[in-house]
Amino acid sequence: MIVLKSPDEIKRMAEASRIVAEVLEEIRKSISPGVTTKDLDGIAESIILSRKAVPAFKGYRGYPATVCASINEQVVHGIPSSLKLKQGDILSIDVGVSYKGFYGDAAVTLPVGNISDQAKRLITVTESSLNVGLEKAVAGNRLSDISSMIQNCAESEGFSVVRNFVGHGIGRGLHEEPQIPNYGKPGEGPRLLEGMTLAIEPMINAGGWEVIIENDGWTAVTKDRSLSAHFEHTIAITKNGPTILTKL
Repeated sequence: MIVLKSPDEIKRMAEASRIVAEVLEEIRKSISPGVTTKDLDGIAESIILSRKAVPAFKGYRGYPATVCASINEQVVHGIPSSLKLKQGDILSIDVGVSYKGFYGDAAVTLPVGNISDQAKRLITVTESSLNVGLEKAVAGNRLSDISSMIQNCAESEGFSVVRNFVGHGIGRGLHEEPQIPNYGKPGEGPRLLEGMTLAIEPMINAGGWEVIIENDGWTAVTKDRSLSAHFEHTIAITKNGPTILTKL
């Protein structure tokens, strides 16, 4: 069942989502060669706790950290570690926050120093695919209108769309209905309604779309070890179109 949110509930979700945006902005400033993903995890947890909020991922199904930190060929759910970031890496950071009973969730992929032209293009196209998907998050459209736009944007640039992981509804739960694939034909799935709150999150690979899970049981990597990028926003569908909640 898809739960519609009242304007007051969306306002409360925006408070949780703002904390997510603040964390991602601070991490953006802190990334450089030599920094560890564990360092970044500590920064994120410190900010979240200082806002009297709760890290949404920590302990979720046993996940051991505050953020997901996925480097290069890691697609999602990379566990922060003492591994130092290197010049030329790309890092996907995914953050979730629970605050006053509501959740916010967002992700970005960031360069570590100077990166290759292919990595730059992958990041640009992945962010663009999120943005064009958001343009279809309008009351009256179908859910797959979002999915189709994301897929078309990525594949038209020669990249591939991960099938194994999808976006999701969000609100009082971190993961709610509906699931939101990043591929598919337009005009299918539930009708989008005012009051829906969604976490839309394309994961785009430079090579093939297939992924495998590493031995830690969490980290998803591209099967062909090509680079992967990930962007995500929590949004609300309103009478005036989509409102991005995870934005400063």
